[in-house]
Amino acid sequence: MRPVYRTELTPLSFLERSSLVYPDKTAMVDDDRRITYREMADEATRLANALAASGVGPGDRVAFLCPNIPEMLLAHFGVPLIGAVLVAVNTRLSPVEIRYILRHSGSRMLIGETELLAPLAGVVDDLPELGEVVSVDRSGAGTAYPTTPYAQFLARGSDRQLPWTVDDEERTISINYTSGTTGWPKGVMYTHRGAYLNALGEIIHSRHSPRSVYLWTLPMFHCNGWCTTWGVTAIGGTHVCLPRIDPAAIWSLIDSQGVTHFNAAPTVLISLVNAPEAHPFPRPVTITTGGAPPSPTLVEALEVLGAEIVHLYGLTETYGPHTVCELQAGVEDMPVAERAAFMARQGVSYIIADPIRVVDDGMQDVTTDATAMGEVVMRGNNVMKGYFENPEATDEAFRGGFFHSGDIAVWHPDGYIDLRDRSKDIIISGGENISTIEVERAIANHPAVLECAVVAVPHERWGERPKAFVVLKSGQSAGPGEIIEHVRGRLARFKAPDSVELVESLPKTSTGKIQKFVLRDKEWEGSNRRIN
Repeated sequence: MRPVYRTELTPLSFLERSSLVYPDKTAMVDDDRRITYREMADEATRLANALAASGVGPGDRVAFLCPNIPEMLLAHFGVPLIGAVLVAVNTRLSPVEIRYILRHSGSRMLIGETELLAPLAGVVDDLPELGEVVSVDRSGAGTAYPTTPYAQFLARGSDRQLPWTVDDEERTISINYTSGTTGWPKGVMYTHRGAYLNALGEIIHSRHSPRSVYLWTLPMFHCNGWCTTWGVTAIGGTHVCLPRIDPAAIWSLIDSQGVTHFNAAPTVLISLVNAPEAHPFPRPVTITTGGAPPSPTLVEALEVLGAEIVHLYGLTETYGPHTVCELQAGVEDMPVAERAAFMARQGVSYIIADPIRVVDDGMQDVTTDATAMGEVVMRGNNVMKGYFENPEATDEAFRGGFFHSGDIAVWHPDGYIDLRDRSKDIIISGGENISTIEVERAIANHPAVLECAVVAVPHERWGERPKAFVVLKSGQSAGPGEIIEHVRGRLARFKAPDSVELVESLPKTSTGKIQKFVLRDKEWEGSNRRIN
């Protein structure tokens, strides 16, 4: 029996507090629109009451298909305010994939931006359990099938005040679907408690304060925006909405809105550094990055512009970030290249998580010598509740009492982990392990290279060998042979790619991660690779 004076943890309390402490402060910026914290709390309450009036109740799933607009941010409070579960859908999925998520989650309602709803006519017709589709029309485009306008939907609600509390902090607050690169995506369940604590972790490790002006370059649908949807609200910062990623727009908003923080995958940061609009930041800007290790070359380029880099690592199953590369005394005095190499590590666990581990197949810790490789496993307050309606996958993911990431890393003597690859990406050539990340870092060091990806390709003698796909910077030139020799000058010769293919672009997920499996599968077509 819990003490009566203890309250259950929920991120809903963050908006309640900020609406009381900062009622007239700007909470959200959307082009010329400004929304205060008092108005944000009122609109979230109106959304919750409209959902209730539409028949949505506790435990029901409500899907949102929206870019980074105020309605998407409000959903993170309005949906759980009536005990319902938010399903934020990846905006770049195909209609078939969206249908699977809506059906698997059993969503009672879909609320989406008109342009994103337009291709789903056949999808919604095939989902009789989906009670209603509500459209947020920002373009005036409309849809070819009946939808309820968002304003009309909100009018069903009232200003009836609802408690910003929950009766059980272990209730599911959201379901986030994985990218589904192998088979159908899995629904990752977050709890009110986990979201609350990870949001606090974001405030601490991303160095937020009430003066934070946070630019939404990270999709809000991705791990609920790494829980920053709740975190920036908790600290009373200002959210600057950005519906579409565009380097010129990002630079413009950094200058005009006084942006102090944003999150972005390395691929987005590469585009910013190389944009024609790039210039030294007018004020200190903290950039948190993850999704792939940033190369030392990228870290150095951002520092030259005046950015403060925070490197994070995690997965959808860990509410987004789970580790941070904490800076140690003396790091700032290192030579730039050496400091950047240190900052590219994945680091140590968040302050609200259990210590990170790197283990062998028997769940024994590998040697902390920065050489022995093992799988990264986690547990703690920011590890998922489980996979929705998939107990078998949940049991497999938590074998041995820890969540298995599938990521391969080494462990440094100082306790910091350093990713070497996904287990399926490691190249085993003639019995030698080759880290594609290590090879990519060496390639990225070439001054003409914009970005790159390395994958295993079949080899008659060695089983498999590295091949690099390289995008060059605009106006730069470098031949395959030059790039290979560049790598050989930095790594053991057997790690250098046998071939380099110059390409215009690399396949990526909606969150900016390079899809190596697309490149690898094409190379292995007609062959059977040992690692799947």
